Amino acid sequence: MSFHSVVIQRILRTNAHIGRRVTAHHFKIFSEGTRNSLNVIDADKTLICLRNACNFIGRLAAKDARFLFVNTNPLFDEIIAQMTQTIGIKNDTTWRLGGFLTNSSSPKKFRGRNKKFSLVSVLPPDCIVIFDTERKSSVIQEAYRMQIPVVGLVDSSMPLDTFKRITYPVPANDSVEFVYLFCNLITKTILKEKKDAEKDELNARDDQVERISKKFILSYENLQAISDDTDISETRLLLDKIVVLMFNGDLISNSPTSITETFGGLTCLDLLVNQIEALNSKYGCNIPLVSVNSVNTHDVVSKILEKHPNKNIHSLIQYGEENAKTAPVNSSDGQDAKDEMDCLNLAEVFLPLSESGLLDTLFSQGKDYILILSANNLAHVVDTKILNHLIQNNIECCLEVMPKPTEPSENKLPPNKEDNQRENWKFTHSVWMTFGFVEKLMRHQTTQKNLSVSKLFDQQCKLSVPKFRYLPFDSTTNLFQLQSDLYTIVDGAIIRNTARESPADPSIQFGPEFEKFDGFKKRFKSIPCIVGLDSLKVTGDVWFGSGITLKGKVSIHAKPHMKIIIPDDTLLENTVITSQADIESMFH
Repeated sequence: MSFHSVVIQRILRTNAHIGRRVTAHHFKIFSEGTRNSLNVIDADKTLICLRNACNFIGRLAAKDARFLFVNTNPLFDEIIAQMTQTIGIKNDTTWRLGGFLTNSSSPKKFRGRNKKFSLVSVLPPDCIVIFDTERKSSVIQEAYRMQIPVVGLVDSSMPLDTFKRITYPVPANDSVEFVYLFCNLITKTILKEKKDAEKDELNARDDQVERISKKFILSYENLQAISDDTDISETRLLLDKIVVLMFNGDLISNSPTSITETFGGLTCLDLLVNQIEALNSKYGCNIPLVSVNSVNTHDVVSKILEKHPNKNIHSLIQYGEENAKTAPVNSSDGQDAKDEMDCLNLAEVFLPLSESGLLDTLFSQGKDYILILSANNLAHVVDTKILNHLIQNNIECCLEVMPKPTEPSENKLPPNKEDNQRENWKFTHSVWMTFGFVEKLMRHQTTQKNLSVSKLFDQQCKLSVPKFRYLPFDSTTNLFQLQSDLYTIVDGAIIRNTARESPADPSIQFGPEFEKFDGFKKRFKSIPCIVGLDSLKVTGDVWFGSGITLKGKVSIHAKPHMKIIIPDDTLLENTVITSQADIESMFH
């Protein structure tokens, strides 16, 4: 049986085809004939008119139009009340007053026996739906004068003057069953159109954000800085809207750099906690720190956090244990941009927050933004300049990136240049998101098992940040620079040594003997002074004493089966060393 036949049978079961004894001449186009002196209405034409009326109501509902439902039959009151409550439209009864449309622009006062009330001007409806058309000819005439479209049930005895003023007539018997069917169709039509309109509006908003984000990449220098004269309370309110999320795990690199000591026995996680506590102490704010750890690092991270009791710190285990062993290895040299952005699955970071209820708790505390960080960037700082710009411009998601230098002249981003090619940018492992955007990502998580940063890069806002906001820490080369005198720590933030004249960091190249963190530490009694160093290349079995100073260009190469030991307090400047004899000759 076809769908059309099923609908026709349902209409026939409501007795919609049974007409009156009198059949007007203009109604014969809907009539199939007579039976037992009663007019028989063509159910096919009833279905056609019913479909046209619902399509018209649906188009108006998509534009958030105003509807007025008119009924005087008490048998239909409960049905219509249930329909208006479901679709969220007020059941207006002002039509019971004569001239409610034509005289609506003239306020009238009505005086009762004990009270007085005033009928003020109202906006006319965009459509009137009448269920007992025969009794409401006055409403139809007023709507005709006001040129308001009317949808109404019509029967075979309706006069021509009334019939021709109904825009969308539905020929049917006004039985309780058919009115219930008609109201059910109207309810489903309006709800569907409203849902589609909300979805279209949301898609249009997302498309607009996507077009804006794809059009350009913001520059950090163009952001408006917060003035020093700004009241400290305003800065506190700004910082109270942020939550810092640190990801600690194997998804970023083979070695969890967040638990590796950098300065004076402090790990990357210690530095971040100290930085947040410095902000909380200075401005009187309360910035929570959420640590999402892999299964392999959770115990070690928990021990580190035990050194910071009575602080607003939450420690969670990353979702997806099986993914912790299959993550790509991060490389600081020549890594493909897509692989670099795919190394972090945001779904595995957010699921612990959602399942533990911490996401809702933080949101109820008035938090609006989440700053997602990783241990691969030690220069992450809660920057009020960035946070203020995101809040003022209602930006849901922002990725911090840096232009990949190819030539000295290309280090700086050209102004007003649209360069959205992923391979031209380096992700700094810092992402700003609103709580609403996180919830949106979580709703789509069931269809997107792997939510990588590379997907956000093509759709969301990017911020080109200067070099001081990116200090990579994913190799022993970076650890060598960090533990040297090239950087110092101020309130948990890593600051570059002003004694170095060159704006660029020295070029450091270590051989395979220095690749592992444990082996690297054993080869240095203490890290040399490298403020005046331009480049350093070390290969082979080389060991460093304490108090060593490196300047200019230094190259140390130990041949196979040969060992070179650099004595304490040695100064190496613009020299090449290939054997222990070269070291000894420097002291003669």
